[in-house]
Amino acid sequence: MGNYRREHWRGGVYFLTQVTYGRQRWMCDELARSALRAAIAKVRRKYPFVIEAFVLLPDHFHCMWRLPENDGDFSVRMRLVKSDVTRQIGDRLQLEVEGSESRERRREQNLWQRRFWERRMRDNRKFAAYCDYIHFNPVKHGLCDSPLDWEWSSVHRFVREGIYPSDWGGRSGGGLAIEVGQDE
Repeated sequence: MGNYRREHWRGGVYFLTQVTYGRQRWMCDELARSALRAAIAKVRRKYPFVIEAFVLLPDHFHCMWRLPENDGDFSVRMRLVKSDVTRQIGDRLQLEVEGSESRERRREQNLWQRRFWERRMRDNRKFAAYCDYIHFNPVKHGLCDSPLDWEWSSVHRFVREGIYPSDWGGRSGGGLAIEVGQDE
């Protein structure tokens, strides 16, 4: 098994991606959305963080979290969100995906991929590019023609607050910053 090292910077801003186990498409169901919303609220009460950007898709979510100045542990927050959602609805989803021996030994349910992806934002240009990536993701996956057509996204808040113009990210992708990973 690999030695996964995560970079924890106090007060950092992190882009995070969490995928469902086997890319099962359950996350946009009302039951799952409610459970995820409640889990995030519960975790934020004990381990505060600001959600800078967020998009929920059927089999994964992307988010940007800003942690408090004295705290850099995004991993515990993600673990607690995942475990709370699993406790709330794991047995109610009735997912039909076979588990593995490893998952059985660890007594894990088949809701989430074990690991998640993270990247620390080092400057405003990267921050803007990852926000664009988050908000354009439903279009990228063919779920809608415009990011504004996707209900479960912070893109609507960005437009309301004047961060994006009202026609941001339409068919032409207008307003998008650099592609994520382009200069890495």
